[in-house]
Amino acid sequence: MLDEFKAFIAKGNVMDMAVGIIIGAAFTAIVKSMVDDLINPIIGLFTGGVNFTNNFVVLGGDGADYGSLEAAREAGASVFAYGSFLMAVLNFLIIAWVVFLLVKSVNRVRDAMEHEEDTPAEETPAGPTELDVLLEIRDSLKK
Repeated sequence: MLDEFKAFIAKGNVMDMAVGIIIGAAFTAIVKSMVDDLINPIIGLFTGGVNFTNNFVVLGGDGADYGSLEAAREAGASVFAYGSFLMAVLNFLIIAWVVFLLVKSVNRVRDAMEHEEDTPAEETPAGPTELDVLLEIRDSLKK
């Protein structure tokens, strides 16, 4: 059983998947930083400094005024956090776009490499064969 497990782990697909998960986790941190530190401030600039994450509606009308979503959640209020949802959708779209661009560029590189492999090397034009030369001499002698 241990040998079967070792064979399973040693297969290329399992190792490729593990590497993909690790790289994906690191890539997620980069994209999250890009969204939080670069894109959200730009969106806030166009929307007059509004941060969508803090947009919410308190459900159940207890009359309390919470300054932030975090304060409402800490107080145990039922909140409809539509701003957090909108930011999650925006983050997903950005991540999907970046992954699309990466896959597109990887496919372009792979296609270029396959095209290079498929293209036969240019053959240098061969000179006349010995038979061609002999036939030409024979034809010249007949004249």
